[in-house]
Order: sequence, then structure tokens, then C-alpha cells
Amino acid sequence: MAKKNPAEFAREVRREVAKVTWPTRKETTITSGMVFVMVIAASLFFLAVDQVLALGVRTILGLGV
Repeated sequence: MAKKNPAEFAREVRREVAKVTWPTRKETTITSGMVFVMVIAASLFFLAVDQVLALGVRTILGLGV
């Protein structure tokens, strides 16, 4: 790979950044909301699985419920 001078590199970076399609505020808000919903859903799922496994371990070890 050939070395480029810093000025040429900066010009290429500017050209590439100009090609980027940035999301709108609405798209960002909707996507963020969906991420939060999925985090909460995953948290509840793993909480339930953890409780079931803990109950099973307590039962197997005879620690009672």
C-alpha cells in the first residue's frame, strides 16, 4: 500500500464523510426506544431464567424453598 501525504488523506476522508447518510432525529429516537425496549425484555427474560435455575439448584441441594 502506497503512502499518501496527509493533505491527500484528509481530502479522501472528507469525500468519504460526504457520502455518509446520517439518520434523522426521528429515526434516532425510534431506534433508541427500540433498543431500550429490547434491553428491558432481555433483562426480564434472564431474570426469569435465573429464578428458575436458582429454584432448581435449591431443590437439588435440599436447601428448601
